[in-house]
Amino acid sequence: MATLVEIKITKEHLLHKLFVRGEWTEQDQNVWLQAITQQTIATGFRTQNYQALQAMIFAVEEINRSLQLLPNITLGFQIYDSCRMMQRSLEGTLWMLAGQKNPAPNFRCQKNLPLLGIIGDAGSSCSIVMARILGLFRLPQISYVSSSPLLSDRIQFPYFFRTIPNDNFQSKGLAYLLMHLGWTWVGLLIEDNDYGQQGASALKQELANAGACIAFSENIILSRKDRNAKHIIQVIKNSTANAIVIFSSDAGLTPLMDEMMRHNLTGRVWIASEGWSTSTVLSVDKYSQILAGAIGFATYSGEIPGFENHLNSLHPSSSTDNVFVRRFWEEAFGCKWPDEKNVTLLWDNTSKLCTGNEKLDSLHIDYNDVSQLRGQYNAYTAVYASAWTLHNLNTCKKELQSSISLLCADRLNFQPWQLIHYLKNVRFRKNGGGEVFFNQNGEVPAQYDIINFQQNAEGSLKHVIVGKYDSSAPEGQTLIFNASKVLWASGITQIPASVCTQSCLPGSRKAVREGEPVCCYLCIPCPLGEISNQTDAADCFKCQWDRWPNAQQDKCIPKTTEYLSYEETLAIILAVICILCSLMPAAILVLFINHSNTPIVKANNRSLSYFLLMSLTLCFLCSFAFIGYPTREKCLIQQVAFGITFTQCISCILAKTIMVVIAFNATKPNSDLRRWVGPQLSYMVTSVGTLIQILLCVSWLSVSPPFSQYNILSQPGMIILECNEGSPIAFWCMLGYLGLLSAISFIVAFLARKLPDSFNEAKFITFSMLAFLSVWISFIPAYLSTKGKYMVAMEIFAILTSSSALVFCIFIPKCYIILLRPEMNTREYLMGRETGQSNKNKHS
Repeated sequence: MATLVEIKITKEHLLHKLFVRGEWTEQDQNVWLQAITQQTIATGFRTQNYQALQAMIFAVEEINRSLQLLPNITLGFQIYDSCRMMQRSLEGTLWMLAGQKNPAPNFRCQKNLPLLGIIGDAGSSCSIVMARILGLFRLPQISYVSSSPLLSDRIQFPYFFRTIPNDNFQSKGLAYLLMHLGWTWVGLLIEDNDYGQQGASALKQELANAGACIAFSENIILSRKDRNAKHIIQVIKNSTANAIVIFSSDAGLTPLMDEMMRHNLTGRVWIASEGWSTSTVLSVDKYSQILAGAIGFATYSGEIPGFENHLNSLHPSSSTDNVFVRRFWEEAFGCKWPDEKNVTLLWDNTSKLCTGNEKLDSLHIDYNDVSQLRGQYNAYTAVYASAWTLHNLNTCKKELQSSISLLCADRLNFQPWQLIHYLKNVRFRKNGGGEVFFNQNGEVPAQYDIINFQQNAEGSLKHVIVGKYDSSAPEGQTLIFNASKVLWASGITQIPASVCTQSCLPGSRKAVREGEPVCCYLCIPCPLGEISNQTDAADCFKCQWDRWPNAQQDKCIPKTTEYLSYEETLAIILAVICILCSLMPAAILVLFINHSNTPIVKANNRSLSYFLLMSLTLCFLCSFAFIGYPTREKCLIQQVAFGITFTQCISCILAKTIMVVIAFNATKPNSDLRRWVGPQLSYMVTSVGTLIQILLCVSWLSVSPPFSQYNILSQPGMIILECNEGSPIAFWCMLGYLGLLSAISFIVAFLARKLPDSFNEAKFITFSMLAFLSVWISFIPAYLSTKGKYMVAMEIFAILTSSSALVFCIFIPKCYIILLRPEMNTREYLMGRETGQSNKNKHS
């Protein structure tokens, strides 16, 4: 029974047959290898690919020694070198299907060795050619390097499996990485084959979805010897993109790197696809100046216990793959094996001959480095997947045969299609503890190492793992990147930038430049009252009603709450003045009561003077309703109290003025005004005048009363705690009525100002009302132009000033006579002044 496996080695791509037969001997293997490789081995030799071959061989030997996996069954293999050529892959496929060098369609030699499957080819293009042929025979194929997304199509390639993720996962991971590093302005260099074009196409889509832009996209033309390098170098120089992704193999990239060396093109960050990220060809000292600091994706690396000892134990005289070992020996030790027939004809005297005594463990080359096995590990895993598939078929329970149709096949006589069920469902643990299985597309879960190209002490490049990408990880853990371990170009540790426009800082927003990619934009400060708290914000937004942008407009801070608080100096000063001013009319009232029988107090209705002084005291005290936190109760009281108390004052003054006019006109003979002389008229004027204001205020409170409010519109960045009048019409009606009374009082007093002075207050009332009206007329524009606590302070100031004007103009002259000129406060003096004045008038 035979199992066929393909893997990639050296510069060539080798197809490997694994076959299992109890009587298969080492001598049989050597015969197969020598017969096949004599005509198929290509020129050139790559250590990584040779390690992959040895990993497959090591896996076969390890399985053959196992007592749990395929007991009593020995695996064998055949190898065919495709040399990275589709025609040779097709040739090798047909050869292995036929079992002979000259293939015959639908005919197979070695009937006793049925094919289990093929491991390979390495290149995606070659694998596609093979998969179409093998699909006709329903023969399983497992590749360890072919990563083209096309091979995930189960309709076209139902029998294709692989131990490497397809490039769509790599493209998505690269886009994740670029966005994680903040690189939104990216250049692309693409190898013009399926690998490069398909991978780059997926990457472009992922970057577009993430909001990044492609600065340029250039093809590495493989059909040209210089790979279009000169044009590419010029494009890179002219671009502002600092990060450049290269989707290519190492073979296609070498001429481009040589051209970069000639132009000394440094300072760029190269992002490598897995096709060249771990290439030993590009890790030499020659390219270290260009590639140092590059990062890239590499297929997941694993450990193969005992593999290093296996590599160092190889010798041309004892190895099953004798031809490849001899070639490797020449490359590793820089010698040539002598021709047994005629050594002197082949080599000159300067040639170094291989003796076979050289020691592999003395070499310090990549061959001995098993710290990061990638393609080698995938090849190792592919062999184990084939072995476990065969093992599961071999242990199929006959009693379950009816439920799984004919899948329980004879282990020595089965059809390849019978293995597909087992291969789809194979699940086993690797030596490292991870689990291997294939999804519905025949792929293993996508895992990549993120590596950084760092210069070692010798000047060559080493690949340091700085993160990983795992598509099957929980959200938020898909990409893990340790930026502190990365050494960028010139040895810097800070992540370099690659953007078309420097990021818009918080406090501004992006604005698109017309005709340019979305990554190229302008940064515009946020409008007043709006913020942006993220870098590269698309829009600004307003803060909550009780918050306001800070000076940088990058966050919302609580608004300052303002009202005329007792904790402020201004409020304290106003409160002290209110108290002092309220004491003046109170003191005058006490003085008047003590001198209530004197003529100066009796004149013009002393009871009305007492009521006016009490009203003035209340006017001063009503200022306290405007100081402090504006509660609902205060808002209801303050304007009403102000309006009613001042109306009482003006009504009293109007009554006093009317009484002066009536008193002097009533002295004329046959005057009808005699019946109005008396306190009843003054009480009626005062009561009616006040009652009208009370009715206005009650209506105001009933229909639309004042209320406390947060004013967020008057002053930006501030919440003003204030009383809203509720109904502006009612408020101005109240003030208008007060102004009307004041105007009437002023007019009446002005007309009566020339009456005899002894009993006449009209002159003082005229001055007091003139001052009162001046204060309140100037108050209106000042009140409307101020905001917040200063508006309240302005109203308190107007109350204090107008009230003080009434006190000083009306009562201070009387206090002067009572306190300082008591001789004038007599009836004789008052009558004498009147007589003297009359005589004077007669003489004139």
